[in-house]
Amino acid sequence: MDSPHGAAVKAENFGLKGPRGWAFRGIGLDAAPGSLIAVEGPSGSGRTCLLLALTGRMKPSEGHAEIGRHRLPKKMAAVRRIAALGPVPGVNDLDQSLTVAEQLREGALLQRHYGAPIRSLLRPRAERRAAASARIEAALDAAGLDLATLPKAGRTTVRDLERLESVRLSVAIALLGSPRLLALDDLDLKLSDTERTEVWALLRSIAARGTTVLAVCSEAPADAVVLRTGPKADDGAPEEKPSPGAAGTPKITWGKGTKDDAEAGKDAGKDAGADADKKDTKPDADTEQDAGAEDGTGDGTGDGSGTENDTENDDTKGADDALAEAGRA
Repeated sequence: MDSPHGAAVKAENFGLKGPRGWAFRGIGLDAAPGSLIAVEGPSGSGRTCLLLALTGRMKPSEGHAEIGRHRLPKKMAAVRRIAALGPVPGVNDLDQSLTVAEQLREGALLQRHYGAPIRSLLRPRAERRAAASARIEAALDAAGLDLATLPKAGRTTVRDLERLESVRLSVAIALLGSPRLLALDDLDLKLSDTERTEVWALLRSIAARGTTVLAVCSEAPADAVVLRTGPKADDGAPEEKPSPGAAGTPKITWGKGTKDDAEAGKDAGKDAGADADKKDTKPDADTEQDAGAEDGTGDGTGDGSGTENDTENDDTKGADDALAEAGRA
């Protein structure tokens, strides 16, 4: 059962296939509302595809998932209404030319226009501004970003932020709409060990407030619900990483990736990105009509990445293709 703030995340035999193979497949997951879920795996193992599929931004090829009480792939637009993206490189990058205050105001404006009830637009302008300011302050507090500590406070440009500050700003913008699921990609990219510890502490605090958190990373913390992508160990059994659980059992699930799948899946991201570009960035009968009956609107972006390969260049080839497609969205 869902909590008032968080969404349960369940998946069964969840997979996404592109023209050269599977980006990911065989994913199984059962996480309670308010969980901290870590998608762990090497670059190119379908982590970003999985994150975007679970947030309603990409359409899976097999299996199903439930986010809250919305079943994927049928209720993609409904899932987009309750799931917000934090930093996802190549999909929702911050505008480097804006100041921090401008970026926050833009996020609040977009959230009010697309995510708030129509009746809220009928309130007096002063009341709307006060409500937006209150949402921004609450989001900044939850994200742990104090504008007074920045070089020029709110007038600091986004390009001048440190990596950790940029992550906190992206999280604050995502929290403006009070999402039930918060998703972040490449969480530990360009972060020191100390900064990585701070980010996980931030996500734990958000999960403790009831919001379910889904974070892609290279190495998951011990207290997270871990979902690993990519091939298993050579003997077919996963190397279990201890994680506190109800009966002391590790909360780890695996996809069905194999070495052969990895070679075949280099192009999965390209197809997934193109698929998302066609299906999610403009209304279609199957998705938008269904969502309109439930909650009226939805946003769509697409992304994709291939599966694990032996070289760094091959690892990122599918992702580059898919992110190019997503950027046009």
